[in-house]
Amino acid sequence: MLAFALNRDSQEPLYDQLKKHLVRQIENGILAPGDRLPATRELAGQLGVARISVVAAYEELKAEGYITSQVGRGTFVADRPPGDLAAAPLTGAMSPRNATLRELLTLAERPDVINFSHGIPADSFLSVSLIREALDAVLTRDGASAIAYEAPEGYLPLRELVARRMFELGIEVAAGEVLITGGCQQALDLAVQALLKPGDVLISSNPTYAGMLDIAQARGVTVIGIPVDPDGLQTEALEDRIVRHRPRLLYLAPTYHNPTGSVMPLHRRRYLLDLAGRYRLPVLEDGVYSEMSYIGTPPLPLKALDKEGLVLYASSFSKVLLPGMRIGYLLASGGLYQRLARVKRAADICTPALNQRAIHLVLESGQLDEHVAQVRIACLQRRKAMLDALKRHFPEAQWASPAGGMYLWLELPIDGPTATELYLHAVRSGVAFAMGPLFHTDNQGGYHLRLNMSAYPPDTIREGIRRLSSAWRELSAGHVSTNRASFAPFL
Repeated sequence: MLAFALNRDSQEPLYDQLKKHLVRQIENGILAPGDRLPATRELAGQLGVARISVVAAYEELKAEGYITSQVGRGTFVADRPPGDLAAAPLTGAMSPRNATLRELLTLAERPDVINFSHGIPADSFLSVSLIREALDAVLTRDGASAIAYEAPEGYLPLRELVARRMFELGIEVAAGEVLITGGCQQALDLAVQALLKPGDVLISSNPTYAGMLDIAQARGVTVIGIPVDPDGLQTEALEDRIVRHRPRLLYLAPTYHNPTGSVMPLHRRRYLLDLAGRYRLPVLEDGVYSEMSYIGTPPLPLKALDKEGLVLYASSFSKVLLPGMRIGYLLASGGLYQRLARVKRAADICTPALNQRAIHLVLESGQLDEHVAQVRIACLQRRKAMLDALKRHFPEAQWASPAGGMYLWLELPIDGPTATELYLHAVRSGVAFAMGPLFHTDNQGGYHLRLNMSAYPPDTIREGIRRLSSAWRELSAGHVSTNRASFAPFL
């Protein structure tokens, strides 16, 4: 009952084919509640696939409630299979597939693993002494007011300073149009809450920031993806999606896009804004990596080019200072700003006053700019180490060379294992990465992975890439070629 023909020419990953076959067996009553399933190694041998394919299929079935595992006994069909949960809309929770992939990421949280999956800066970039001095100075200067409630919109001197910094990026904004938030993630979430309701459509790039997919899932919002190429979101496909789906918001990161690192050129930015104005479509611009430029200067932000007040701009200080401080900001104007402030007030009353004032002090002193300059130099060295190591150890893969940001987007050879199949083998080899499907709106990206190129010093990066390429070669040695189509037309 478990033997079936895998379609090795399909673009669908083998573990997904196995999972769907088992779901059909369970829902049709062929596999009954309590039936014992073969061990992963045994089933992999029967089907002629890598064990990781069976492990991934089983993990997704567990997450969806179809099967259970009992230590020392084995894996069994659940007493009450849930039916086809994959076809049901999910609101307020992460999709089972992404939940399973995120669970797999936790396997890399070991000290012996070089973990390229993180989305945070390296610990060595975090200036603890700088923040400690700022916190002490604020408490001495402001006393109890430093730990009291702050205005929901944020600490006014910080808002004024953010407005001045935005002017350096070409963005003309008043302090009254700056909303201080608990990091960029909250800024994005506030925009979604203020502009969309459950069932509405949000357009984004595909792939996109995984955190936005989580927000959309939690808020019951449908995400429609538009492909990305070396110049970012393919704007020639945008008008068709607008007409067909009537979205309420467009979200994108035009500068050092997460996860691909692409930069949208000026002509695409102007065309996108023209379409947004024609259809009165608000645009949420994620500028969190804008200050992390290593080579050249990116075009002006969308917000700087916006003449109609349609662009909201979100960013934070997390990537260049301390992620745990959770200080971000959202730029908007008019009635929309007041609406965002009301949503913010309902969410958390205010962002911690002490953190806001400490960040303000660091900004005002000029120490943040000095710190960012040092971080850029270190990131440029680490970027070079990763690119050189990939050329030396992993020439079979394909990648673009990002001019800024934190990430490198890698495409695996399509005649070898998928990123998910590679992951467990790589972790056992002492290296980890973020799997491509986490960033896609349509579960594609099976042959892609994201690497944080700033997480480790150069020697560690070189060793991590060596381990990754070795793991891929070991797993590929027994892998049957599938000649599948590439999931990344832009590489």
